[in-house]
Amino acid sequence: MHTATISYYAENISFRLKNKKIISDWIKKVILFEKRELQSVSFVFCNDEYLLKLNQIYLKHQTLTDIITFDYNEDNNIAGDIFISIERVKENAIIFGNTFSDELHRVMIHGIIHLLGYKDKKSSERLAMRAKEDVCLSMLGKVVSRET
Repeated sequence: MHTATISYYAENISFRLKNKKIISDWIKKVILFEKRELQSVSFVFCNDEYLLKLNQIYLKHQTLTDIITFDYNEDNNIAGDIFISIERVKENAIIFGNTFSDELHRVMIHGIIHLLGYKDKKSSERLAMRAKEDVCLSMLGKVVSRET
């Protein structure tokens, strides 16, 4: 029997996630809803430069991104590292007309949805991913949006 963990870190940036317990409970609820089991997920909040280096090294991409998810799943157990650029999230929140916290929650759950096996390379996959994000965000509710 292992202990299910969700951890939060910051690299090259001073950022602290508010409402960690509420966010962690929400993520656990989403994973259980998908009939999977949480093993260990780490969120690493960083800047554009840090995430760009990961993107270049591991994915051979030369572009900025808001999130990179590393999947370490085994069987039904969800495990992975999710790197999120706070700079991208802030900029995308403005571009998409969202609050920072709403955009951050969407990006965080996007990473979890990847760990649940969803892809987003094709247009149809992106539509399914967005719909799943919306369902998961509705599970979080409006309370955290106001508090984060």
